[in-house]
Amino acid sequence: MLLFKIMSYFIGYISILVTGRAPEKFINMAASRGIYLWDILRVSDDAVLLKVRLHDVKPLRHIARRTGCRFHVKSKIGLPFVAGRLKQRKALAFGAAFFLITLYFLSSFVWFIEVRGNEQLTTAEVMDIAAEAGLSRGMPKWRIEPARVETKIMEDLPLVAWTGVYFKGTKVTIEVVERVVPGEKDPRPAHLVAAKAGVIREVLVIDGHPAVKENTTVTPGQILISGEIPPLEETPKPGDNGPPKIIRPARYVHARGIVRARVWYEAYGEARMIETGERLTGRSKKQFSIKYKSKEIILTNNQNAPFEHYQTESDIKRLPKWRNIDVPVELVTVKYLELTAYRDERSRDDARRAAEATALETAENRIPQGAVIQGRWVEEVGSSHSESEGLIRVKAVIETIEDIGIEKLISS
Repeated sequence: MLLFKIMSYFIGYISILVTGRAPEKFINMAASRGIYLWDILRVSDDAVLLKVRLHDVKPLRHIARRTGCRFHVKSKIGLPFVAGRLKQRKALAFGAAFFLITLYFLSSFVWFIEVRGNEQLTTAEVMDIAAEAGLSRGMPKWRIEPARVETKIMEDLPLVAWTGVYFKGTKVTIEVVERVVPGEKDPRPAHLVAAKAGVIREVLVIDGHPAVKENTTVTPGQILISGEIPPLEETPKPGDNGPPKIIRPARYVHARGIVRARVWYEAYGEARMIETGERLTGRSKKQFSIKYKSKEIILTNNQNAPFEHYQTESDIKRLPKWRNIDVPVELVTVKYLELTAYRDERSRDDARRAAEATALETAENRIPQGAVIQGRWVEEVGSSHSESEGLIRVKAVIETIEDIGIEKLISS
């Protein structure tokens, strides 16, 4: 069907209105002679609207006389008619052709350059090196060699680990991946201490002296890896009563390592079996006003609130300063959001589930990134008094494995 429409557009077709006592006879006779008609629409009892290709119009005149019908051209569609109109308007045709040629010519140049992935390098640094390799704004795309630009960036910018140059229309994207440069080590002596309480699960010492062992309970601030390395002494020989010989004296380092521990997070949640309050209905109205100094002019609605119960959101827009002149005019938009009272009743199980969800969410929000959750426990707490009031209270506990070490400088 799409191919038929495209071919009909190139050949040209017209929309005609057929009128007469028997338009159906006109259509049947045209079909019997191999003339294709489409989009046939009955307008009235004695009139139909249809489409036919341009080269089939002449045979339709003979059919119209035979059936006692008449037809009128309503519209002409297709390339032949467009070409005919352009012949009558040569200036328009020349302008359209010039525009298309100019557009095609300009699309063959690079007008926009974007640099992605650079964090340590500036965009100007990357674009300067690319310009030396022949990539700059206004350059023809056929004169730009992406491989040459990529090689030039890699050679002149040692911080770049990989780069790629991509074309999309008149825009060129230079994507770079920077090398990870390790930061300088802090030379100041420091301990690795516990940031929170827990039970030690694993100790990996990179630099320093281990101060705790596995399955040991630690408190916040306790030293995990000491920055003070004790002296290395020679083992005394049997019968040697003298002081031990020191092979290496004590020294101080910046302790580094990984100390993972089991940590527990507790949180409480509660929910009522009968809950009352106010919630948004979804209805809202806006009030616009102009404020000049202390005077305010209401533009829409009156000063009275449109709802009995509501909450408001305000937005104030001010005119920008011009040559250090501050115009004290503000456009104030106040949005009224309707509220309605509600009363929800739920079963004891539903209330407990709501309290558990609140407690678990509160506990999970306290867990740092990188911690691995080992387990979750929820238990109901509270007194008979809270039970009689329809209040369900629970406690959630989440166990994690996480690195609890933080650095603490050794004071001299």
